Amino acid sequence: MTLPGLELPRVVAPFRSQLLKWIGNKQRMAHSIANLFPTDMAAYHEVFLGSGAILGTLAPERGYGSDVLPPLMEIWQTLAADPETVKRWYAERREGWAPETKLELYERARASYNARPNGADLLYLSRSCYGGVIRFRKADGYMSTPCGAHTPVSADKFAARVDEWAHRTQNVKFDLLDFRDAIARAEAGDVVYCDPPYSDSQTILYGAQAFNLHDLIEQIDLAKSRGVRVALSIDGTKKSGLHTVLHDFPEHLFETEVAVTVGRSMLRRFQMTGETLEAEVVRDRLLLTYPA
Repeated sequence: MTLPGLELPRVVAPFRSQLLKWIGNKQRMAHSIANLFPTDMAAYHEVFLGSGAILGTLAPERGYGSDVLPPLMEIWQTLAADPETVKRWYAERREGWAPETKLELYERARASYNARPNGADLLYLSRSCYGGVIRFRKADGYMSTPCGAHTPVSADKFAARVDEWAHRTQNVKFDLLDFRDAIARAEAGDVVYCDPPYSDSQTILYGAQAFNLHDLIEQIDLAKSRGVRVALSIDGTKKSGLHTVLHDFPEHLFETEVAVTVGRSMLRRFQMTGETLEAEVVRDRLLLTYPA
């Protein structure tokens, strides 16, 4: 029984189903992060959307998801507008192109994507590439990740995931937006979650080349000044944290820090080609502009 005037804290349960495989996604600890968000948020904003792990786990009553990669946002916008099309995209590539081998299917989808970047091909590539490492050549944007060793999920099982994700994101608006514009539209009482690329270690990944942490910190500072609550995931392996990258980091900005263990680094596994990963545990720092 809840006494009048007292509210039970929100409990966000784990949600293990992934729509997209994506390097650095927070699916396994998404519920832990979401449970640190204020329960009175007016709207939720995820401004480096990627695989949308936190968004899908939170299933907000009012939300916004955004990113700068057009084919990625084509996937999310199509999920919102027509989930059956997303199912068809995957089924065509997973099973409709048979009886080619898995590698032949992958190379066909990758060649199609590189000829004309699009959401349908990126969807299949994200599910079948090595570890969700969406890697583009800086010179020309060529998607160069090799095929993964795993067997991509069947079309029927993926279709069930599409239904799950469409339901959980039914109150979300998806936009192709730079993080500056995405944060700028947040209002007092909203919550913004930022999971940016680690610009010092992920320069081969989409969008990382143009990302500037100084700009992000400036936008977070401005957001806090107008009453927006912001949570930032940042590389926790550096002993001195943000001060290694930002010597003028504003001390007043974050009020709470939480350590989050992500697990083994898929990017390092990709780079080390099979070497031991015992020392390659990824630890994030979750920085909050508000008291937890």
